[in-house]
Amino acid sequence: MPSPTMKDVAREAGVSTATVSYVLNRKSIVSDETRVRVLEAVERLGYIRNATAQNLRHQRTRLIGFAWSEKARDKPNAILDNFAYHLTRSASEIGCRVLTFTHPDENPIPHYEDLVRTQRVDAFVISGTEPEDPRIHFLMDEGFPFVAFGRSTPGWAFNWVDTDGDAGMAAGVEHLVSLGHERIAMVGWPETSLSGSYRVAGYRRGLDRAGLPFKPDYLVRTLHSEETGREAFARLCALPPKRRPTAVICVSDLVAVGVMHEARERGMRLGDDLSVIGFDDEPMSQYLNPALTTLAQPLDEIASMVITILDDLIAGSTVLHQRLIAPRLIVRESTGQRR
Repeated sequence: MPSPTMKDVAREAGVSTATVSYVLNRKSIVSDETRVRVLEAVERLGYIRNATAQNLRHQRTRLIGFAWSEKARDKPNAILDNFAYHLTRSASEIGCRVLTFTHPDENPIPHYEDLVRTQRVDAFVISGTEPEDPRIHFLMDEGFPFVAFGRSTPGWAFNWVDTDGDAGMAAGVEHLVSLGHERIAMVGWPETSLSGSYRVAGYRRGLDRAGLPFKPDYLVRTLHSEETGREAFARLCALPPKRRPTAVICVSDLVAVGVMHEARERGMRLGDDLSVIGFDDEPMSQYLNPALTTLAQPLDEIASMVITILDDLIAGSTVLHQRLIAPRLIVRESTGQRR
């Protein structure tokens, strides 16, 4: 029979795992009644606390774990690489180093568990988050310090910092409206994408603020590639001529590149006949012809905030941080006045 976890104690006591952690760490923010209930649950279940998480608060390794999915070798991610660079720089400013490792998407937990049990890291930074993320589940149950670059299931009490995709897309729509565009389409990711959903919400909010109706056939959902961007724009071009969009805002720069390629092959002049906005400000975006208007993720600011929160967590802070940072609109030649 498996040993009881902190999550089991929380369920038995009718409290959150964070509250159990506060009690075991003797934090004064918990009431006496709650403290007694948690300690009674610990005794009933025979819970034995993982000593690693407690010891690391006093004996630091100065290492922070950060992982890539093993699938990343087949799909380079300039955004994640750039974030890792800024994360490493920010960590060095507090005297820490980043320990990188890879894990399979289908079963990442053993890799995290090994680093926790062997006390080789003080904390983790999680990226590429998703709903019901098993890594977040595991680290919350362990009471082990971590901060996520990205959100997960609403209501989960863990520390995260994320790009405000909603605000970014709304700003992109506002820019297009200021140029006289009213028929504004979006190419987004599938509904299962968490960050993609926030960006779609921003697109719709931007339309609403401008007094423009949301048209379901102007929202095309697709996967993350140049080819799917081409296919998405081809679908938009299948609309009757008077209903075809004059501007397209895309969930990523790579998808925007596909839209631009398809538009050019159809004889359209980018920035004149069609305006296109991307998201991410990948290095290639400024070298396209025309250069791509895009929304730049503030990766340096995000990485710095992640490390600051981690440093406080390792020192014993119980303050919950959940922060959104708005991207910056970079206007280039791919957007222009409606002709």
